[in-house]
Amino acid sequence: MNGSRKGIFFTNLRAPALVILLSAVVATTMTDIASPHVEHVLLDAIAVLFGAAASLGIIYTLLASLLVGRFFARSVNVPVQFPGVTVIKPLHGDEWQLSGHLESFFNQDYPGPVQYLFGVHDANDTALKRVEALRARFPDAAITIVADGRLYGPNRKIANLVNMLEYASHDILCFADSDVRVDSNYLRTVVGTLDDPGVGLVTTVYRGLCAPGFWPRVGAALTNYHFLPGVITGVAIGRARPCFGQTIALTRQTLDAIGGLRQFAHHLAEDHALGEAVRRIGKSVAIPPLIVQHACVEDTFADFFTHELRWSRTIRAADRSGHLGAVLMHPLPLAILAVAFSGGATAACLIAGAALLARALLVLCVDRAIHGRTRGLWNLPLCDMLQFAVYLASFGSSGVVWRGIRFSVDGNGMLSPVRDE
Repeated sequence: MNGSRKGIFFTNLRAPALVILLSAVVATTMTDIASPHVEHVLLDAIAVLFGAAASLGIIYTLLASLLVGRFFARSVNVPVQFPGVTVIKPLHGDEWQLSGHLESFFNQDYPGPVQYLFGVHDANDTALKRVEALRARFPDAAITIVADGRLYGPNRKIANLVNMLEYASHDILCFADSDVRVDSNYLRTVVGTLDDPGVGLVTTVYRGLCAPGFWPRVGAALTNYHFLPGVITGVAIGRARPCFGQTIALTRQTLDAIGGLRQFAHHLAEDHALGEAVRRIGKSVAIPPLIVQHACVEDTFADFFTHELRWSRTIRAADRSGHLGAVLMHPLPLAILAVAFSGGATAACLIAGAALLARALLVLCVDRAIHGRTRGLWNLPLCDMLQFAVYLASFGSSGVVWRGIRFSVDGNGMLSPVRDE
């Protein structure tokens, strides 16, 4: 869904996450009924479980630190020809730095024809003011605006895209969320990758672009240092099947072959479902060594937590076992729990120190790979604990809130609206 870090990746790593969580519950329950000796043994056992999980998480973190640099060091495919491309942008409201995000798609080093297709549900949507300003600034650009309120299910983004498609002029379709900013080589890289044999869809990883304020910085840190290395590691070890709404490029023929977009109108993770549909017809989903920027704008703790929780529940709804395995992405919180349950045992403290150093190394490696500026390392423990809290909370409910509407999500990742917020 637009405006959320919703793209799905799947580690499918098997970890004793459920055992760990259940053990913690059992420890709390047994406190009042167990003898001191039994209680001590139980707490030590739980500490060992958390320590073991943290140690595996450290190994994962070190592996991710290595792989993230390799991912972006790959060569970039450049197209030999430059066919026409329709850039499709669903809009809703005047978002933070919307003009800059949209303008980045106009400043492309791409010699082929490009159509810019913008869609809204309401002809009075304030985002259209930004589009009209761009039309004045780029008078030669092929800009098409579609205002159509038809819906085909609870996923309003899919409805917006379906309503726009009939106005697309070119056979290469590049869908990109409104809160995305790209470099000038974006279309060259995407089109070149799409031209590779067997590729049916191109998607891209992304980093956080934070609005002013503390909580946007935390949101960007979680994007850069949890989400991004998790995707890259999952792809490298063959356990990830990503497809992200920040970029979905495919041909009209491929879209027709999978049956069009309307079939995804009830999906929470419509981007993941679209990628899986392309794989089912025997084509691959390619991820070039290209990174785009995704706006992180939640400026209060409540907005931040709700946003992150929606993303985490989206992953859980799409792949429950993979979401359990993601516990290994949290070595520092696991190590801190090991310290707490062991009563500050030396071994647990050493694991916690190693986890902190491993996470700091990962931050440095990510920033070097994406040419980012490392700052705020002192916030790292807080960010990691917040991410772990979101992860645990995602097991508590299947509901999500998107643009003021609460949805329930069934076991197949399908949306049903509950009530207005």
